[in-house]
Amino acid sequence: MFSSVMSFGIHGIEGFCVKVEADISDGMPMFELVGYLSSEVREARERVRTALKNAGYVFPVKRITLNLSPGNIRKQGTGYDLPMAIAILCAMGEINHEISEDTVMFGELMLNGEVSAINGVLPMVIKARSMGIKKCIVPHANAKEAAMVEDVSIIGVCNIREAVDYLNHDVVPEPITAESSAGMDNGSYKDTDLKYVKGQRIARRALEIAASGMHNMLMIGAPGAGKSMLAKCIPTILPPLTKEEALEVSSIYSVAGLLGSGEGILKERPFVAPHHTVTDIAMTGGGMYPRPGNISLAHRGVLFLDEMAEFSRYTLEVLRQPLEDRRITVTRNGGSYVYPADFMLVGAMNPCPCGAYPDLKRCTCTQTRRQRYFGKLSRPLLDRMDICVQVERLDYSHMLKEEAAESSVEVRERVLRVHKIQKERFEGRGILFNSQMNPELLKEFAGLSKEVKDWFAKALDSLMISARSYNKIIKIARTIADMEGEVNIGREHISEALQFNSAGDIPFL
Repeated sequence: MFSSVMSFGIHGIEGFCVKVEADISDGMPMFELVGYLSSEVREARERVRTALKNAGYVFPVKRITLNLSPGNIRKQGTGYDLPMAIAILCAMGEINHEISEDTVMFGELMLNGEVSAINGVLPMVIKARSMGIKKCIVPHANAKEAAMVEDVSIIGVCNIREAVDYLNHDVVPEPITAESSAGMDNGSYKDTDLKYVKGQRIARRALEIAASGMHNMLMIGAPGAGKSMLAKCIPTILPPLTKEEALEVSSIYSVAGLLGSGEGILKERPFVAPHHTVTDIAMTGGGMYPRPGNISLAHRGVLFLDEMAEFSRYTLEVLRQPLEDRRITVTRNGGSYVYPADFMLVGAMNPCPCGAYPDLKRCTCTQTRRQRYFGKLSRPLLDRMDICVQVERLDYSHMLKEEAAESSVEVRERVLRVHKIQKERFEGRGILFNSQMNPELLKEFAGLSKEVKDWFAKALDSLMISARSYNKIIKIARTIADMEGEVNIGREHISEALQFNSAGDIPFL
C-alpha cells in the first residue's frame, strides 16, 4: 500500500515543505530511504523500526520504501522521524482516515516510541501558515513555541500512540493556541540599569544617542572605567520587541537550538557578547551543518565586542558586509544560506595595550605598540562605527556620591519617543532608523540649510573625512535633532555629532 504525509525541513532559517511517501509491497524484506538524505536522516531507519516495535506495532516483514520529496534539496536533522513512522502506519492500515494535506507533522523519535523536541519548529510552523496549512502535530516540548504562530492549530504529542489516536479521531486533544500561551511583555533586566552608573555624563549621552538612532558605537577607556556595564545597559533603554520582531528573533534561536524547551518566544532584545577568541565562522555562522552565528543571534539587538582590539583582524573584517547589508550569506557545498544580521554593534577597548594612556607616567607602552594595537581596527571598520566616546575613569568622589542617577526606564521613555518619530518618518520605505538612511533619504530627511552647510564646510577643512564618515555625521545629527524635537538640523546638532566622530577620538589614526 502507498501513503504520504506532509512535513517540513529547514534551509537557513526558512522552512520548506517535504512530502514523506511510504510504499509497502511484497518482495524481499528491506527498509530503504531515498531523497537526498544526510546521515542523521538515514539513521532514522533504525529509530523508526525500534520505536514502532516498542510502541506496540508489528513492523511489517515486507519491502518498505520511504521517499522524502523534493529530491533536489538535502534533508538534515531528526525531525522527519515522526512523519516517517506515521507514513508507514498509514500504509499498514493502522490509521483509518486519510491524512489531509492541511496537516503537517515533525518530531524526533526515541527508541521507546516517545516524541522528543527538535530545533527549528517555529520557522517551520510560520512557513506552514503561509502555505495555508491549518494543523501541525509537533513534539509536546515544542508546543508552546509553535503556538505563538496564530491561525494554526497546534497538537502536542508525547509519543506515537497519541499521534495515531488523534489521526484516527479516537481522541480530540485541546489544541494549543497562541492565546493560551504566554504573551509578550516588555522584558526585564534586573541586573543592569543606568541608575547604577555613577557619573559618565558624556558616555551616557552617547549611549542614548546610539539607542535612539540604532547607531554603532565604540567606547575607549581605561580598565574598570565602566565600559562593559554601560554596554550591558543598552538593552534596558531599547524598546521592547514587537510581536513580529520576537517571532523573527525566536526563529533564529529555534534553528540554533537555543530556544528553551517548553518556552514560548523570546521577549527580550538579544545581547550577544562573544569572547575575543571567537572564530570568524562562529561569528558569521556556517560550519559543516550551517547554523546561525553570533551576528545573527544578535539580530534586532546588540552585538557587544569587549576588548575589541584583541579580536583577530579577520574576524573583525567579516563584520563589514553584514553591517551594510543587515544580513549574511553563507555558501557551502550544500547550497547558500541567508541569515538576518540587523544588529547594533557596540565595541569597547583600552586606550593602549596596558590601559594607562594618556597618563605617560603610568603607561608602559611605546608609540609603536600603541599604533599596532589600534591598527587592528581597519579604517573601513572604524568608518562603520557611528559614535566613538571616551569613557573616563571615575575618581572616588563620584563613586561615594549617594545621589541616584537617571534610571533606564526614564531614558527609555525618551528613546521610545525618538523611535516613534523615525517610524512615522520612514513609513513605507523599508527602514526604521536614522542609521539606515541611504544618500537619497539623507537628502530628503537630513538636508542642511545654506548657513549650516557653509559652517559645516569650514569645520571639515581641518578634518580628513571620508564620504561614509560625512554621511555618518549627518545621520547622528539627525538623531540628535529628533531627540531635541527639532524638525531641521542645526549647527549645535552637527557640532555634537562631530564630537563623537571616531577619527577625531582615536589616537594615532
